[in-house]
Amino acid sequence: MNGMKTAMLLAALTALFMALGYMFGGAGGAMIALVVAAGMNLFTYWNADKIVLSMHNARQVDAQSAPDFYNLVADLARRANLPMPKVYIIEDASPNAFATGRNPENAAVAATTGLLSMLSREEVAGVMAHELGHVRNRDTLIMTMVATIAGAVSMIANFGLFFRGHGDNAPHPAAGILAVLVAPFAAMIVQMAISRTREYGADKAGAEISGSPRALASALSRIADPAQRIPSQGAMHNPAAAQLYIVPTSVSDLFSTHPATEKRIAALMAMEEGAGKAGADGPGTSRGQAPAAAPPRASVSVPRSAGGSARTRSALDPHGRAGE
Repeated sequence: MNGMKTAMLLAALTALFMALGYMFGGAGGAMIALVVAAGMNLFTYWNADKIVLSMHNARQVDAQSAPDFYNLVADLARRANLPMPKVYIIEDASPNAFATGRNPENAAVAATTGLLSMLSREEVAGVMAHELGHVRNRDTLIMTMVATIAGAVSMIANFGLFFRGHGDNAPHPAAGILAVLVAPFAAMIVQMAISRTREYGADKAGAEISGSPRALASALSRIADPAQRIPSQGAMHNPAAAQLYIVPTSVSDLFSTHPATEKRIAALMAMEEGAGKAGADGPGTSRGQAPAAAPPRASVSVPRSAGGSARTRSALDPHGRAGE
């Protein structure tokens, strides 16, 4: 059902792209838009990882240049039974991460220096397990394709009035203005619908891969507010790329491409409590004991996983300094 829903939403986004083409160029414009959309999807299929990584000026690292981070991802990939993805670091103070690539065999994961410097090793593991969850669920291709088409819709809407047809092919001025206003909004709604349905699945998969829902919940709690306050360079150049990140870069829940972080944390803490109950059932365990409540806000501290105590920098310090 999730795959069918995504296919329908992607079709709706392509139809919107064609409608804009029709608005500004008639039937010929619609056909051109369809050909362009097909070409963009084909190009994105083969170059999804290159598009996104180039957009963020990401640098690839290996076991020599970033041993702690690279080996952590390698261990998580083994747990998830996934091929080893390419690993990248992005010089960006905004704490975030994403995954990209057309399939698990051609996947890449990336984290910003802001995220690696802020979180503990266990929290970074939770974040990267979430990204590998996207890879395992095969979300990465569709999310990159959606970001590409949504960005193109906005571009055509912004420039369409300047290149509209003449005579019978020219749209009514009011209709053209309406298209400029409505099309990017509609594209954003479709983009949100696709992205939100996939974040919960990646959170669940990430918690299973890392073995610690609590660590991922703690990471989300710590980076949610800074990610909104510190501008992301990649999202500033292409806002459609924001859906790829683990946490949103917009403060508006209504127009965010992600579910509310508080709800994601609550779901993860429920997983933690469920695992704790399953493991604790036995002699001396009280089933009547009330579970700890999940934090009501993303900014509220989640109990840290082992090793998640306060530190001045992460053990996965992206600038190559010795870990603590």
